[in-house]
Amino acid sequence: MPEQSNDYRVVVFGAGGVGKSSLVLRFVKGTFRDTYIPTIEDTYRQVIGCDKSVCTLQITDTTGSHQFPAMQRLSISKGHAFILVFSVTSKQSLEELGPIYKLIVQIKGSVEDIPVMLVGNKCDETQREVDTREAQAVAQEWKCAFMETSAKMNYNVKELFQELLTLETRRNMSLNIDGKRSSKQKRTDRLKGKCVLM
Repeated sequence: MPEQSNDYRVVVFGAGGVGKSSLVLRFVKGTFRDTYIPTIEDTYRQVIGCDKSVCTLQITDTTGSHQFPAMQRLSISKGHAFILVFSVTSKQSLEELGPIYKLIVQIKGSVEDIPVMLVGNKCDETQREVDTREAQAVAQEWKCAFMETSAKMNYNVKELFQELLTLETRRNMSLNIDGKRSSKQKRTDRLKGKCVLM
């Protein structure tokens, strides 16, 4: 069990090129870059509301390759919550999350009290390989929440991080500093994961 501290550590996993860094940068900085630059490991920090006070949301953006198993294990052992990202345009990117999910369960013992989000990114793309229902079935099997996002279109990005904090049961977490949870969208609407092209 990670120690209770003023840091809330979220770890982002997924295959190379699925848009992990794009999601994190869109959330933290509000920017999107079209070029793909492989990540070794980056950490971003943002102040959030936590138990009627403030704490630091620390987001670790991990490498998409499996070259650094020791870093992966360390990230999992220190993490409080996990975002497992795949691209809806690549079935293989969803399959590659299986071993990572198993490793999280192995290191944490169970994911019942740990917020885990399965995220289908690039839902603005038309060439889909992963159907929404298929991904929802995987999320159900893994007992985690599911959402579709588009870092490019800024679709469901803030909602993804808010939902992850909502899943935290040990602390009252919110992206809003005043501690009030934002209720702009109904939770069920956000979790349906439908992406609309305009």
